[in-house]
Amino acid sequence: MDDSKKLFRTLAFANFFLYLGFNVWQAVFNNFAVEELGIGADQIGIIQSVREIPGLLGFVLAFLALYLSEMRVMGVSLLLLGIGIMMTGVSDTLSLLMISTLVMSTGFHFFYPCSNSLVLMGSSKEEAPKVLGRLSGISSFASVLGTIVIWLFVEGSDIGPIHFSAWGYRTTFLVIGGIVTAGSLFAIRNGRRYNVKKEKRKVVFRAKYWLYYALTFLLGSRRHIFYTFAIFLLVDVYGIGVRETAMLFLVNNLVSTFTLPQLGKLVAKFGERKVLTWNFVGLTGVFLGYAYIPNLPILCVLFILDNVFMGFSLALESYFQKIVVSQEEITGNVSMGQTINHISALIVPVVGGILWEQIAPSATFLFGVVVAVISLVLVQFIPRKFVKEEVLTAPAQ
Repeated sequence: MDDSKKLFRTLAFANFFLYLGFNVWQAVFNNFAVEELGIGADQIGIIQSVREIPGLLGFVLAFLALYLSEMRVMGVSLLLLGIGIMMTGVSDTLSLLMISTLVMSTGFHFFYPCSNSLVLMGSSKEEAPKVLGRLSGISSFASVLGTIVIWLFVEGSDIGPIHFSAWGYRTTFLVIGGIVTAGSLFAIRNGRRYNVKKEKRKVVFRAKYWLYYALTFLLGSRRHIFYTFAIFLLVDVYGIGVRETAMLFLVNNLVSTFTLPQLGKLVAKFGERKVLTWNFVGLTGVFLGYAYIPNLPILCVLFILDNVFMGFSLALESYFQKIVVSQEEITGNVSMGQTINHISALIVPVVGGILWEQIAPSATFLFGVVVAVISLVLVQFIPRKFVKEEVLTAPAQ
């Protein structure tokens, strides 16, 4: 097996366990916090703010990569995620719950840039979007399995003659966290095979990358607009329940499992500019639908379509691979991209909430239309064609 296949196998394995663990944590956390610990809305808000801190500090990874390989950091990040999930299962105070959330979130947010950087450095420019798409499909499949675990084991269930005993929240966290922790050891062990000397990394942010930074911010903005307010609209205005919400996310993940690998092929075939143009045209339609269509089934379909459009973001990473000056600068800038993405988390929900309360819910989604249209304009600055080159390689030491 050549190095590229070994690398993909390791990345696929690690992404599977990351999203299995995170999906279970995300789906169960709020119920656990309220029912087991009696956490109130104000305390939940504080915890969620704490959860975003590692995302804002994503640029730290750029400097960490000067001393450790991306594969090693990715393995440790997966370990932190597993430990954080298990810590959640034994939390009995607000303080411990916040600490466990911070540990889990650090692992989650430091994992993603490392995984993407390894793909961009280890794949050709023709193959990178396909690999990113396949990894996204694997992540969605892991989320599907996580949802099934929740349905079967948290409260127990019966399927015909088969009985699944109830684990409860704490046991679920401990079991899933333990599985993720065990899976992290594989990635850590494989980190030795892909170790790179610290001299082969630079923390350089260039004006040349302005379009990547701008689109990263706008993609983060559209994500926070939709994921903050779309479900809120469905729950608050249309009254959908917990099971309906869970079913919606399950369908989302099932669709993504099959569509995201195909998106990578589309990027490789048609190019980043064209694919991102389709993305933002479609996204404009989704936001307009949420602003003006008072029909629950249609809104659910649009919610699923938005999740598919979210997958088009892999084209932005593929674009960056083609404009980056050298391989040495990939990790630093992908990490900074995560920080830029999370800056929007501090601004967009506040603006969207003000528009919702002061004007109307439709104003929040029209704000999303504005973001999509600005993104559509900026995408036109992406070149139609790039000079064909081989995989970037770091200079010899």
